[in-house]
Amino acid sequence: MRKNKLKEKISRNESVYGLFVSIPHPIVIELIGYAEYDFVIIDYEHASTNMETIEDMIRAAELLDITPLVRISKVDRNEILKVLDSGAQGIVIPHVESKEQVEHAISYAYYHPVGMRSLNSGRPGAFAKYSLTEYIKEANDEVMIVPMIESALGVAESEGILSIPQVSFVLEGAADLSQSLGVPWDTDHPEVQRNLEQVYETSERCSVPYAIVSRSLEQHAKWAAQGVHIFVLGDDRNTAFRAYRTKRDDYRQVMGGSQ
Repeated sequence: MRKNKLKEKISRNESVYGLFVSIPHPIVIELIGYAEYDFVIIDYEHASTNMETIEDMIRAAELLDITPLVRISKVDRNEILKVLDSGAQGIVIPHVESKEQVEHAISYAYYHPVGMRSLNSGRPGAFAKYSLTEYIKEANDEVMIVPMIESALGVAESEGILSIPQVSFVLEGAADLSQSLGVPWDTDHPEVQRNLEQVYETSERCSVPYAIVSRSLEQHAKWAAQGVHIFVLGDDRNTAFRAYRTKRDDYRQVMGGSQ
């Protein structure tokens, strides 16, 4: 069983950086790993990928020694089982609005005595090369459960959600939260920021690390000053697009902007 380095770094209050990965190809994971990120969140909610590709992307993360998490599409026993049996070291749960959603995910993601994850001797257990009873214990120690709170209801229920001991950290979802609050895509809107602060305060009371999606240097600095040290720097597609566009614009400037 591979040690979860992200979990270890978070326990030491180290600053960690990750990216959502929506492009369904392992070479993207390699690029991110060589760029020295700490973790990736492979997207199974919005991206057009499949479980075989996710497994290959996880292998790439293992090759570069970064922690692979997967954002599932829903709390579903089979989906969570397949993601973890592929080697993911944790699941990110979108649109969490109740304590029960997380409890169901935990029951599917953990082995006895915490949950009832179906027993398997696949690749995370080294195909039964080592003791499977020891693997079960280690798997329960290493797996991460990460709820995303991204609606007004989720914010209202955040105390219960974050009271669950197995929650590794909570990730804000300001984009969908803004739509829930009637101001779609205005993530800087005062009401959106007020709700994010509310979740942060709840996470502090519950001793659950808070993670942000860094959308600007100013917001990043603000949250870092408040003690946040888990940062998701957007996703691979937007990062690549901005880099391509900036490079093109820079060279156009050399030509007077006309070519």
